Amino acid sequence: MSDTRDPRVLIVGAGMSGMLMAIKLRESGKQNFQIVDKASEIGGTWRENTYPGIGCDVAAHYYTYQGVPNPEWSTRLPQGAEIQQYLLGVVEKHDLRRRIAFNKEVVQADHDGQRWTVRFKDGEVEVADFVVACCGLLHHPRYPDIPGLKDFDGAVFHSARWDHSVPLEGKRVSLIGTGSTGAQISSKLSERKLDLKVFQRTPQWVFPLPDRRYTQVEKSLLRVFPWIARVVHHVYRVAFENLFAAAVIKPCWQRRLMGWLCRWNLSTVKDPELRRKLTPDYQPLCKRLVMSMEFYPAIQRPNVQLITEGIDHIVARGVVTKDGVLHEVDVLALATGFDAHAYFRPLELRNAQGRTLSEVWEQGPYALRTVAVPGFPNFFFTLGPQSPIGNFSAISISETQIHYILRCIEMVRSGPCQTLSPTPAATEKFNAFVRAAMPDTIWVTGCTNWYMSKNGVPSAWPYSGARFRRELREPDLSEFDVAA
Repeated sequence: MSDTRDPRVLIVGAGMSGMLMAIKLRESGKQNFQIVDKASEIGGTWRENTYPGIGCDVAAHYYTYQGVPNPEWSTRLPQGAEIQQYLLGVVEKHDLRRRIAFNKEVVQADHDGQRWTVRFKDGEVEVADFVVACCGLLHHPRYPDIPGLKDFDGAVFHSARWDHSVPLEGKRVSLIGTGSTGAQISSKLSERKLDLKVFQRTPQWVFPLPDRRYTQVEKSLLRVFPWIARVVHHVYRVAFENLFAAAVIKPCWQRRLMGWLCRWNLSTVKDPELRRKLTPDYQPLCKRLVMSMEFYPAIQRPNVQLITEGIDHIVARGVVTKDGVLHEVDVLALATGFDAHAYFRPLELRNAQGRTLSEVWEQGPYALRTVAVPGFPNFFFTLGPQSPIGNFSAISISETQIHYILRCIEMVRSGPCQTLSPTPAATEKFNAFVRAAMPDTIWVTGCTNWYMSKNGVPSAWPYSGARFRRELREPDLSEFDVAA
């Protein structure tokens, strides 16, 4: 590190958390940073996903940076294109575009005991004191392992790679998946002049979360009085944490209420046989809830057919189910989710002792306070293992984590140490603290969910939002191995 103690920070990812990291670095007076992104534009999840009906099921004014309110949200639940426009506006407002290197995919980072040497796919190399991975959580599409998928003659694409050049009107469209993405897609496609077959592997509980449009009067008030948006942000956060988040971490009235609302919503399906097919055999909230007022009406439309027979294989003309029936289709859309445990990989890390992150995480990802791994000095990340994914706003989580990361960088910049690396003992103590609360959570009640990691422990936060912020309020130097 230079004598001026102005550490070089490399931010990997120009999405929601990468932009926030850059903003907070600048606000704290640190200008020696660079953002890199594998794509040609900012946005992350909201750049990648453009499928019909894409939106966020967290209230718009809560899914917003605390310091950058947005009076222009058109609906309570923001649509994907509007979130992307908001992020583009943030980049321009904070003049960050000139600090971003696009089409720069990081493939490897090696630490020599002092600094990181970062290698890019194009062969270039950069040296940095700190590397902060802000790669998001859901950016590695998971493709189904279905025999014959490559034999299909029609158009086939993952929801995260939606091909808008493929005409759908008048076509026979097959959609595989009924999670949150599948529910959004099927709700939107059901309104169009096409025949839709929805293949369901596991029924999902659907929470009736109402949406509404904001009036011009409401938008004008927020433009004139930005503090109102900050108050609304706080109100939504309190409501979200004390209803949805509280319901998953322990048995309580919130859990009972949300379960009742899910069952009431299911009762709106009139056909008893269809309702039976849509009824899960696990408790509400064990999997992440689908939030929708549109899915059940959509699945009951005459141009939509729900198929629950398992898929056996795919042929050139369509999908063959295990009962031997060939479902002929023209377009095959895969709403089969993401690898939620990839985190920032395929980026590979190697420390001065020659150990790679893949070796350290062989039995499953783990971290100190969700942001750092023992043995890898001055490397931090957002939305890491045990983060409160699924039951909090991702922006709110990142704000808490970035505050902690900035304090760690400041400890190096102003203190006697050159590198910080979590101690194995502190990391194990933190993870034991997380594991201790898991038996009370809804995630371990008998379903298969994407929270569950390789080691059998849900990669989620089993405490309150207030507790998460308290645990990451200030770094404790005793939890780190320090090198001068």
